[in-house]
Amino acid sequence: MFRRIYFDNAATTPVHPDVVEAMMPYLTEKFGNASSIHNFGQETRAAVDRARQQVADLIAASPNEITFTSGGTEANNLAIRGLVESIRRKSPQQPLHIICTTIEHPAVSNVFEDLESIGIEATYVPVSPDGLVDVADVTKAIRPETALVSIMMANNEIGTIQPVAEIGRHIRQLRESGHKIWFHTDAVQAAGKISVDVNEIACDLLSLSAHKINAPKGIGCLYTRRGVRLHPQNLGGRQERGRRGGTEPVHLAVAFGKAAEIAKLEINDTHDHLLALRTKFEDGIFETVSGTTRNGDAEKRLPGISNISFTGIEGEGLLINLDMQGIAVSTGSACSSGSLEPSPIIRALGRDDESARGAIRFSFGRFNTIQEVDHALEIVPEAIETLRRMSPRYQKQHV
Repeated sequence: MFRRIYFDNAATTPVHPDVVEAMMPYLTEKFGNASSIHNFGQETRAAVDRARQQVADLIAASPNEITFTSGGTEANNLAIRGLVESIRRKSPQQPLHIICTTIEHPAVSNVFEDLESIGIEATYVPVSPDGLVDVADVTKAIRPETALVSIMMANNEIGTIQPVAEIGRHIRQLRESGHKIWFHTDAVQAAGKISVDVNEIACDLLSLSAHKINAPKGIGCLYTRRGVRLHPQNLGGRQERGRRGGTEPVHLAVAFGKAAEIAKLEINDTHDHLLALRTKFEDGIFETVSGTTRNGDAEKRLPGISNISFTGIEGEGLLINLDMQGIAVSTGSACSSGSLEPSPIIRALGRDDESARGAIRFSFGRFNTIQEVDHALEIVPEAIETLRRMSPRYQKQHV
């Protein structure tokens, strides 16, 4: 009996053993409040500061530009809503316009929709059939009243890597010429798989999440370039330089820091390992299964994400079939699980509902092996064939 196989690393990742080891003392004897001035507090304050430096190093930032949050969703909310509210409080009558793409994570797109409900104008820039945004389309969408552009660095469902550095440089040039405009990127999926450098991206705000890089759930961070003003979304104490009130979860910060340190040290090996797994898997699938379509650009995507539509099946049916055989995959974003609607990301590529419903995301992680891919290549084609035999519509079309 083959052990269970986890191919859903874009949803979350197993915690690295070294991360567990680093975190455990701060769940036991090192329990002080990092805001306390006695020795217990100073011990944990030093641990939080060290973690902040480790996270900053992962993205080539300064530690005082890192604000710990509860995760990527809160980081995105703090970036987008915090900036808009800061501007509105200073200039209540100023018209505001914000820009994102049609394939953003719900932690961005839902914030945009909510801001529209209170009078903020928003533009959703489309992407190509390969899932890439055109820099020219973004620049054309910018108006004199545009205050924020938010473009994800890499998509969570199809893995496409967006030209954020080009967009960031253009926005910085606009600001240097007097346009008060800022650039945010959601780098939650990208960190640890490809290089993330806030200076190369020329971003003002950048979101990360620890559980995507083999640390526990419950912590993330927002990089905020010096000089960018945000209105806090968590009001309370003066923690996190006043950007986010609340007692710091020291054990989670330590875990995040250690995971970031490992990710930075091993990024090249991790990238090559994930790419080898994905390449072997896709080569095997496309060779043995007919009626398959890759979703997302073949080259400009994360090394560990493979999103494929299979003609004649429902993605949810395949997911359940594979799960019963010990293989965990996804039909899209984990944050959208339970939705019966076709993936809006796949639909944004111009695909029909059948293609969107037949899409499966296989996402590989540092602890997956070639042997697991080999086993999956024995199971997945058979599962697809079984489902197709059960589909009257597919059988009618392929008689």
